[in-house]
Amino acid sequence: MEHNNRMVNGVAVAVAPKLLVMCRIRIYKFHGFIRILVPSPSTRAMHSLNQSKPMKKAEKLKLKDEPREYMRNVIGKIYNMLKYSSWESAEQDLNNLSMKWDSYTVNQVLKSHPPMEKAWLFFNWVSSLRGFKHDHYTYTTMLDIFGEAGRVSSMKHLFQQMQEKGIKLDSVTYTSMMHWLSSSGNFDEAMQMWDQMKSKGFHPTVVSYTAYIKILFHNQRVKEATRAYKEMISSRVAPNCHTYTVLMDYLIGSGQYKEALEIFEKMQEAGAQPDKAACNILIERCSKVGGTEFMTHILQYMKENRLVLRYPVFVKALEALKIAGESDTLLRQVNPQFYMDCIIRKKASNTITVAADCPTNIDKELLFVLLKNRNVVAIDHLLTGMMDKKISLDHKVVSTIIEVNCSHCRPEGALLAFKYSVTMGISIERTGYLSLIGLLIRSNMFSKLAEIVEKMTRAGHSLGIYLASLLIFRLGCARKHTLAMKIFNLLPDNHKCSATYTALISVYFSVRRVNEALEIYKIMCSKGFCPVLGTYDVLIAGLERNGKYAEAEHYRKAKKRKSLRANSGSQESVCIEGKICNLLFSVDVVL
Repeated sequence: MEHNNRMVNGVAVAVAPKLLVMCRIRIYKFHGFIRILVPSPSTRAMHSLNQSKPMKKAEKLKLKDEPREYMRNVIGKIYNMLKYSSWESAEQDLNNLSMKWDSYTVNQVLKSHPPMEKAWLFFNWVSSLRGFKHDHYTYTTMLDIFGEAGRVSSMKHLFQQMQEKGIKLDSVTYTSMMHWLSSSGNFDEAMQMWDQMKSKGFHPTVVSYTAYIKILFHNQRVKEATRAYKEMISSRVAPNCHTYTVLMDYLIGSGQYKEALEIFEKMQEAGAQPDKAACNILIERCSKVGGTEFMTHILQYMKENRLVLRYPVFVKALEALKIAGESDTLLRQVNPQFYMDCIIRKKASNTITVAADCPTNIDKELLFVLLKNRNVVAIDHLLTGMMDKKISLDHKVVSTIIEVNCSHCRPEGALLAFKYSVTMGISIERTGYLSLIGLLIRSNMFSKLAEIVEKMTRAGHSLGIYLASLLIFRLGCARKHTLAMKIFNLLPDNHKCSATYTALISVYFSVRRVNEALEIYKIMCSKGFCPVLGTYDVLIAGLERNGKYAEAEHYRKAKKRKSLRANSGSQESVCIEGKICNLLFSVDVVL
């Protein structure tokens, strides 16, 4: 997320200043929901949330033969160092760079989204440079990186560090914290951030209000969302396209198409034109709830303004129109680039019925065409037919089908390809297994995970200690302790270490089975795996959450002793499994 506070999932980004002269609000209550007309523009300008590049002093002209290196190339070079090299190698390359590090440059590097671990190591490395000091821009970007990765505890720790060091806070920082806390399910803490921001005198921006309203709608706090919108207007903060999108998205989801259409028309009168992202969000929502009438109005607007849909949204809209028995002519006119794909889909359906003449060649050739065009719906039909006729594919092709479905966020298509591989006795590639596991976790579909891990292990592929620990921990967050234990038991012996044991301990704490968590800790120690700082943090947090403060104090003292030994230069080294454990679970260790 950038300093202009660009959010994911359709949350608003700060836009260029708008003028506001007077506000008119008409709010009607309809079965407890909202009906909102749009205010007119205002004369009050909003501040920009972008970080401006610092002014440079006049420099002597370079020699003509001296090559000029643009900053974007420098940022790209640093990004490649962090992504593709080990930290030791990247650190050496960074030290060899002859450049002056300032807040703007560091922030741009962090915004390039290097891997989270490398971003944190880079963040700490640059803070040790002479003359450099992190500001609220770099801190906020690092907060976003932790938040996006789901590392809420690390994000909170960094936010506390900002306050302790006297780093300037603003509405951008609070909005970022509020968004990521809500995304991780901590609604109450997100609301506390909003209250804290206002109590400290920071004025919410259009981005702040939009994020706040979206969180309230998502948690069914409709009246509070209505009050927040009223407050936004009375504070002379003009809604932008993303604000209106959040309102319409909620109204469509609750079946209030007339009110949503009214906002769609009024926002254009106020000068807030729906953009491509807004149209895609609204079309996708209409496809889910069957709002084809409102969908037609949006498609007509897109046709007039030459906007197009993303392919996954196009497919969903096509299916929704087909179910409703309505014409898809307008949809095709808006998205002519997908017309050939639809023809191929029809050919695929027809081919399945007549493929008996030459099944292997025709089906495989057609499958390759569909893969090239990423036509996932047609691939499903074709793959089902090939499975019925026992037509075998190469394991790389099956892996590719799974990865394509995963990239389109289609767990049903990916699981169909996995079922095909099991039925045909095909062992797919490791990347295919990992893509499928990741998609199922993101989709909260956990029932098939054990079977997939089992097949993956039998095929000779391993999760790796890092991914195995993450998977077990994620199952704990979903309160799936039985499944987590099953996954743990499927791991090879060399994967059962301090990291995976600690992840399993956290799982049982999350379901309030304290005795079983402590029993797993004893088994871990009896197996010869020494607890590391991450293990102690999990034990302390889990015991305190369950009211076991005396036991938690015991482990806090043990952790302190271990930290003192590490700080005193003790020869006790931390193995790679311990480092992974600390990386995942320790709140104050930098590797």
